[in-house]
Amino acid sequence: MSTIEFGAEALHERIERFAGRRLLVLGDVMLDHYLWGRCERISPEAPVPVVDVQRESSSLGGAGNVAANLAALGAEPVLVGVMGDDPHAQKMLDAFAERGVDTRALVRDPGRPTTFKTRILAQGQQVVRADWESSADVEGQALHDVLEALAREVPRCEVLLISDYGKGVVTRPVLERAMSLARERGLPVAVDPKESHIDAYRGASILTPNQLEAGYVMGRRIVDEASLMDVGWGLRERLDAECALITRGADGMSLFEKGGRYTHLPTVAREVFDVTGAGDTVVSVIALALAAGASYPEACYLANHAAGVVIREVGTASCSLAQLRASLMDGFA
Repeated sequence: MSTIEFGAEALHERIERFAGRRLLVLGDVMLDHYLWGRCERISPEAPVPVVDVQRESSSLGGAGNVAANLAALGAEPVLVGVMGDDPHAQKMLDAFAERGVDTRALVRDPGRPTTFKTRILAQGQQVVRADWESSADVEGQALHDVLEALAREVPRCEVLLISDYGKGVVTRPVLERAMSLARERGLPVAVDPKESHIDAYRGASILTPNQLEAGYVMGRRIVDEASLMDVGWGLRERLDAECALITRGADGMSLFEKGGRYTHLPTVAREVFDVTGAGDTVVSVIALALAAGASYPEACYLANHAAGVVIREVGTASCSLAQLRASLMDGFA
């Protein structure tokens, strides 16, 4: 196992280079909606809790949350994805505008709904979730428009970031076009993968599955150090990737690099309220750090600190530059 020493000065230099980096985010955009309240009784109509709603909120999810994370860190994300032609789409566009995310490459498809998820929470705990979505592959005019957007935008970016939630945007034709364009220009490709598409990511620079996803793909649960090694090295080799990063919750992160170097990064989180969207933060910071010239271990170290910030909040959240700097300072204190 590698015992890489990370210098505070070098890491701070990396994050100072985040500003203005242009990254293409390809993936499934969605809007997360929250109803917050209290539960003190069971319904007389059915054995279900009754939540007295006190407030509601919404946030960007999926590839939209990835783009929001990048914008919060000073980058210039270009978002390629598909949404419906409905009120949820407009609400999502308004949220992107507030965060400075470039949405000119987002495609509207009137034949499918904007992915919209409502979570009802009582005393801070999720009670139920209701989803409006279509997971059918994007096709027809919408597919044509996505491919055209990729051809236009990838050459203008420094990194290709794929956020695959299995909602029909990241199909094989779309992946092949995106990764081919990135290879032609020597761009790093960072992937937050979906298990069902795993072999289509072959040749990516870095993949960031969690341990359940990685174990499922390789047909072996990660339960100890031996199974972790088998799954991590096996996944990297299977996809001929430069490296595979397996996120492991409270056990931190494990990085497997092509040259045979293994690096373990212990978690830096002191409090965990909600891991929703933590994977979005990890892949966004890794991609941005690579654009800023970081090595893979440096990029993952920075992502580890950013993830430690966002899981302190309920719901999807972003890590700002100030929060990342503060976490790094605590880590080197």
